[in-house]
Amino acid sequence: MYPVTKDFLGKPAPPGYVAGLGRGATGFTTRSDIGPAREASAASGAAAVAAGGGDAQNGNQKFMKQRKQDHSAGDRQEAEDDPSRFTNAENEEGLFSNMPYEEDDEEADKVWTMIDSKMEERHHGNRKKRKPDETDNEGGGDSATVIEEQLRGFKRQLQGMSAQEWEAIPDVSQMAEMASRAKKRRKHPAAGTRGGERMYRVSDSAVVAGLGGVNSGVDQSISASNSASYSNGQPSAVADQSDGMVTNFMALGQARDDVLRMKLDQAGDSKSGKTTIDPRGYLTSLNTVAVKNASEIGDISRARMLLKSVTKTNPKHAPGWIAAARLEEIANKMSKARGIIAEGCENCPQSEDVWLEAARLNKDLKDSRNASRVILASAARNLPKSVRIWMAAADLEQQAGDTKAQKRILQRALEYVPTSVLLWKAAVGLEEPDDARVLLSHAVELVPQSTELWLALARLEPYERAQKVLNRARRAVPASHEIWIAAARLEEQEGADPEKKLVSRIMLKAVASLAAGGGALVSRSAWFEQAQQCELDGYPITCQAIVAAAADLDFDDDDLPADRVEAWTEEAERMLTVSEGDAGAKCVVTARAILAHALETMPTSVELWRLAADLEREHGSAIDPSLRELDDLLRRGVQHCPQAEVLWLMAAKEKWIRAGDVDGARVVLEEAFAANPDSEAILLAAVKLESETDQHVRALALLERGRSLQFASNSAEKTAPLLGTARIWMKSAVLLRQLDRLDEALDIAKQGLRAFGTSAKLWLIQSQLEVQLGRAADARQTLSRALKSCPTSVDLWISAARLESSATHFNQPTRARAILERSRVYVPRNPRLWLEAVCLECDSPDANAGAEQMAAARSLLARALQECPKSGLLWAQAILLEPRAQQRKTKAVDALKAADSSDPALVVVVARVFWAERRVEKARAWFERAVRADPDYGDAWAWWLRFELEQAADEKQTQTQLQRVDQLELACAKADPHHGLVWPSVSKDPLNARLSTKDILHKVAQALGSTRQL
Repeated sequence: MYPVTKDFLGKPAPPGYVAGLGRGATGFTTRSDIGPAREASAASGAAAVAAGGGDAQNGNQKFMKQRKQDHSAGDRQEAEDDPSRFTNAENEEGLFSNMPYEEDDEEADKVWTMIDSKMEERHHGNRKKRKPDETDNEGGGDSATVIEEQLRGFKRQLQGMSAQEWEAIPDVSQMAEMASRAKKRRKHPAAGTRGGERMYRVSDSAVVAGLGGVNSGVDQSISASNSASYSNGQPSAVADQSDGMVTNFMALGQARDDVLRMKLDQAGDSKSGKTTIDPRGYLTSLNTVAVKNASEIGDISRARMLLKSVTKTNPKHAPGWIAAARLEEIANKMSKARGIIAEGCENCPQSEDVWLEAARLNKDLKDSRNASRVILASAARNLPKSVRIWMAAADLEQQAGDTKAQKRILQRALEYVPTSVLLWKAAVGLEEPDDARVLLSHAVELVPQSTELWLALARLEPYERAQKVLNRARRAVPASHEIWIAAARLEEQEGADPEKKLVSRIMLKAVASLAAGGGALVSRSAWFEQAQQCELDGYPITCQAIVAAAADLDFDDDDLPADRVEAWTEEAERMLTVSEGDAGAKCVVTARAILAHALETMPTSVELWRLAADLEREHGSAIDPSLRELDDLLRRGVQHCPQAEVLWLMAAKEKWIRAGDVDGARVVLEEAFAANPDSEAILLAAVKLESETDQHVRALALLERGRSLQFASNSAEKTAPLLGTARIWMKSAVLLRQLDRLDEALDIAKQGLRAFGTSAKLWLIQSQLEVQLGRAADARQTLSRALKSCPTSVDLWISAARLESSATHFNQPTRARAILERSRVYVPRNPRLWLEAVCLECDSPDANAGAEQMAAARSLLARALQECPKSGLLWAQAILLEPRAQQRKTKAVDALKAADSSDPALVVVVARVFWAERRVEKARAWFERAVRADPDYGDAWAWWLRFELEQAADEKQTQTQLQRVDQLELACAKADPHHGLVWPSVSKDPLNARLSTKDILHKVAQALGSTRQL
């Protein structure tokens, strides 16, 4: 590659030469290695590259060109004399400039140039994104280029500077004055300052409050609770003297509690599909937000210039003048805005929008009425046919309270626009009834197509003249349904049709006429909406007539009656759900009329009769005393459907419960049993009636009769027909047990099991009777045989386990555990069985220590939650097993996310968590939520009663609390709950058989006192 003769051999080394420096053999380079700074040679093309380590591609190109020039021109000696050639270790020119430049060198340079070019293209985007100072350091340009690059970002920032910010920049004189004042402060510092800077002392409370605002992700309601961490004005904190920071551990704990409490509320709301934000209130609050129109427009000056160009280019364009005036109004230049809109009125005298805008802008003047009056007078002269201008002028006089002037304006307006309904209505509204009647008589002649004017005139006329007016209106506007409905309302209001036939004929004719002529209302749903409006306005007869006339619309001749009944049922249910939560908005009369028409069409539908009876029971006849009572409705229902047991039972219950007529109820049940001799439900209803009225002999006789009867359901299942049913045998044993005839009850239970061996309730009653008689061993055998016959009965498994673990009988919790483990094989994924096993561990007497006892319970509960992750019962028990309040709240949040948040057992436990924290309103809200989720869950009612009773004992205002207790008892009696963990055991106790729901509620509340508390 190189010639044999090395011409640099034998020559002295250049100044500052370091061996291996050119190929990077040394670790670093110092000033002593390079030598003193020298002025760069103008002939060397690599000097700029050596100074800044600039662009590799440009440097290589310059380097190649320079080497060719030096080698061809023979200027090697001059290159050697260049003192800056050794100042950069990356520059090879100074070391190898005297070497011959051959083809291999040129080819290598081309290859490296291509590589540099490729790398430059790859990093071109990143180099643009670098900071100006980094780009300048790599660029190797002169000082002017470096400064320009450094100031480029600041120049860009000047584009967003407003005129106010620009004017706020101090000039040179102000800067000198500020520097002088700063110099004086440094020479003569004031007391309480340090180094010319004024120092202030800040209290610890301000520091803690400032630290509390760091966590911006927490709701502001948390900061309000931080005040609880202060006692007697002193913060409960630990201070670090080294850095002056204050750590308030009590505030941190309180904040954590608040966060968990917020999560608990949010989890409950999200699960139930509800929300804590009121959408209507939120949308309403948006109207109060002040819109910063100046920021929306951006540059007002530019907008002003553009609008000025628009008005000059097209002065007849009214929107341009309005926009220009409103721009000045936004800029708070009202005088200029008035001037612009005045000019717009001169250029666009035929635009009513410009005149109205001018009147609006002049309302803020001191003499606004006169100014606006002059403007509107000019507008009326230019646009005498404009209704909006006349109405604006009338509104102006109305605001001033000048009724006479308002009448004059409207009369003048009607001279120019006699066909305007709006002007006629405004003019009539200012007159007395007699004068208004005259005006309306003239108005309907000029505007005969206006239904509103006809109806207004009919309302002012007496009955006979109103009939004539409505007949004229019907001929003038034949497609208007409002006129037909007004005629029906007139007849109902007058009371001249006691049999309601005339109203019905009017509506039948109206529906037929409008359907044939293609009126506005041709669908059934539209007519039903008009019926709803009539009911809300207080016209029930018209409402019923509309429903009866339009109920058969939209049906084909080949539609089945069942399809029609289904459609009518949906319509009736929709009428009862209008504006749910507001009882006054439910259209009961309309729904009753729809169901009545459906019953006429299909009187054998038991479902229709039941719906009609439920409607009457819930709303009664208080809405309309002329309607039939529930008893009459049910009497007609059983006549059409004598085989419907539910209708017979409803009729007997209404006689007994609501009317208190026990003999009447007996008569109804006798008729029902005659029509349905093999009905188990009717027989047991008669037994309940007799037992509740202390007629035990009759009740036992009925049960004995039932045990001797052959029912169709039993004969279909067995080859040999059975007498009675399992339920009748069970009720017989229960009644004898209530009468304290235990031996007879046990004998009845055994006889029943011979015929119905798969009845779990009969097995359960027999075991309970044996335990009550002191035969625990027999009860164990009975339950053992029962589990073989009914292996899927959860109640039997639980009863067997409780018998084994009972301390008064066997006291063998180990055997109880084995029974429960075996039960989970036959009945897998059952939360009640898992809960019973967990409770057995918690209450087991053979546990060595409390910690081991709770650890075993938690371990078993974890397995239960893996198998039943959605069970509210298990999650509620998991919350109760947590030892600390903080852990219970965390577990409650997890439970509401994992399980169904409407599970009453879980919701009750969450309410108890709030109760333990003394958050009364929160706890009351969650108790209410629990009973609303499942009114049949009796434990929720009992826990709520305990809560209210405790509040009544603690608070001074006991009268309010007692009222709440009374309301709760009434609501519970109406719901009549039957289920729960504690409620069934209390309600089915023979000693409590005769108690009411209210008494059972109090007994369950007392029994809950022995359960695990928070």
